[in-house]
Amino acid sequence: MKIVEVNSKPLAKKFVQFPVKLYKNEPNWIRPLDKDIETVFDPEKNKTFRHGECIRWILENEKGETIGRVAAFINKKTVDKGNDQPTGGMGFFECINDKEAAFKLFDQCKTWLESKGMEAMDGPVNFGERDKWWGLLVDGYNIEPNYCCNYNLPYYKDLFEAYGFQDYFQQYTFGRKVRAPFSAKLMEKAEKVMKEPGYTFRHMELSKIDKYTEDFRTVYNKAWARHKGVAELSSLMAKNLIKQMKPIIDEKIIWYGYYNEEPVAFYINLPEVNQIFKHVNGKLDLIGKLKFLYHKWTKSCNKMLGLVFGIVPEHQGKGLEGALVMATAQMVQKDYQRYDDLEMNWIGDFNPKMIRVVEQVGGDIVKTHITYRKLFDESKPFKRCPIQ
Repeated sequence: MKIVEVNSKPLAKKFVQFPVKLYKNEPNWIRPLDKDIETVFDPEKNKTFRHGECIRWILENEKGETIGRVAAFINKKTVDKGNDQPTGGMGFFECINDKEAAFKLFDQCKTWLESKGMEAMDGPVNFGERDKWWGLLVDGYNIEPNYCCNYNLPYYKDLFEAYGFQDYFQQYTFGRKVRAPFSAKLMEKAEKVMKEPGYTFRHMELSKIDKYTEDFRTVYNKAWARHKGVAELSSLMAKNLIKQMKPIIDEKIIWYGYYNEEPVAFYINLPEVNQIFKHVNGKLDLIGKLKFLYHKWTKSCNKMLGLVFGIVPEHQGKGLEGALVMATAQMVQKDYQRYDDLEMNWIGDFNPKMIRVVEQVGGDIVKTHITYRKLFDESKPFKRCPIQ
């Protein structure tokens, strides 16, 4: 077996196309868009390169056939944030069911990260924000993956754990029917907040997208950047994030909460576009774009993806999450019945408060991912991600 660094267009093509062969008999796998994978490794498009480094490899057998791939990276903003040791990342791992092949890929990441001063690696994670390509699927193989979420083969769990990766935190995806009833407790708390003077709730307006982008950034940095391993969003990063989402944004399912007109909360939902992208086979060329537009116009996407809540600390614990859910529900259950299903983007087990909120909403865990951590010095005590 031979490790080959991806440093040319032909090798980048092999990196992107290898999973197509690997998952050909997996009915629930949806091929990611080629451009979404390529963007991660493009310094012109992925702003994480401004404060990070990235490298990737493919693994070939004696016949020159691709049998695995992986990437390793360092995000200087999160290397030491909340960690007892400098910690890098690895991701985009795909491999045949062969322990020797997998370990060769893991070793390559470890060696490169050690050369950069790292003492541990998390994986599989993204070279960028946590909302994409984060965690190893360990339960929920019977459900199609959501957009930019990892779907992998069941034997990957054994490969990671055999190498010495340990469970750093678990990530839960909750699901429910959009028009299913809510608990009386949630409705009571939400109605109380919605009637309280000072609080107002409204959905995004694309005609005022700059304002809502900045409101999103304000709340995100107060609510999420304080968590370990989560970097702050700059104005440029926030604009780029919303710009990426803009073609699929449905303004009626993105809601904000304000207190005396100051942004204090958001609840971001998007149409679950993998329900459309599964028809384009990874390609957004002319034919792919026509297919995308056709399925968008015919509204074949009937699943909402709840990406993230954000509540600034001084307004947490007051029931704002429930109020945002109820504001959204009043729209999608009555006046705007486009969606049948809702899945909530993953919530870490380090965030029991948010898990309780989603449980009140009535969701059940339908998928579980694990973010693993591998300490290079195994004599050191392993610590799971602390409750936040």
